[in-house]
Amino acid sequence: MPTYVPAEDHGDERGALLAFLEAQRGGLRRAVLGLTDEQARQRPSAGELSLGGLIKHVAEVEQRWVEMAQERPHSIPRDQSTWQEGFELLPDETVAGMLAYWEGVAAETEKFLRAVPSLDDTFPLPPAPWAPKDARQSMRWLMLHLIEETARHAGHADIVRESLDGKTAFELVDEEKRAREG
Repeated sequence: MPTYVPAEDHGDERGALLAFLEAQRGGLRRAVLGLTDEQARQRPSAGELSLGGLIKHVAEVEQRWVEMAQERPHSIPRDQSTWQEGFELLPDETVAGMLAYWEGVAAETEKFLRAVPSLDDTFPLPPAPWAPKDARQSMRWLMLHLIEETARHAGHADIVRESLDGKTAFELVDEEKRAREG
């Protein structure tokens, strides 16, 4: 992303990781700047991704991983019959509503990750074909995975937005800055 992530306080690994996660979230939020819900539902590239769907997916995935680390049931159960709904804005959903939902998820993520005693603490992964039997991951791994997941989709969002109206990530950074200052 074309933004600067400020250095953390010396030794504040959590703060640094959370700052990089927030920087990637910013890329996705900027991708919908100035768009209508209808535009955010469009799929202008060769794939099936829309900007609204990407925001919804990243918010749900972040929530799901934090709930997994807390060893809690998932708030939004998904199975094969509903999996695609996690990638699209449903008729009663809006970009503003999805951004508000994600803001709440992000606040819960930060609260949880700042409260865990150690980033070396682990949580069990559920059985899955790609996970080793009885696998556990650290909170550090969780933070890095959330950064990876969000960054991957922020890149997708850059492509989708540019396909919609030609605006690049750099232009959107400037647009966001002008809106904050103005």
